Amino acid sequence: MSESNVNTPPASAASANGLGYGPIKPLAVRLNESTRTQLDIIAQLNDRTVTDEVRLAIEAWIDKTKADPAIQRRAKDVRDEIEREAAGKRDAIAAIFDASPAAKTPRTPPKPQGS
Repeated sequence: MSESNVNTPPASAASANGLGYGPIKPLAVRLNESTRTQLDIIAQLNDRTVTDEVRLAIEAWIDKTKADPAIQRRAKDVRDEIEREAAGKRDAIAAIFDASPAAKTPRTPPKPQGS
């Protein structure tokens, strides 16, 4: 079954395929023939396109993943690391551009040892 066989509302400029998704970036997914056939049938039974079925499945998986405590802990660790790196870069920029120029003192040559 091709997706063009399913009746869907025309896409508007503000939302892709009328579902309110906004800008769309294509994603190619390779499936074995059996999985693709099952997906085609599910889409047909739900009166949706294969693209919509895939999009809904991915959104459900993302929602499930976001609720996973292990993922939440990992996300916090990554955010903390990003903040540490950003703070280091802010400090470096401040040291370069925000510091008032120090008065230069003439350098004196080192004293010879043993004298």
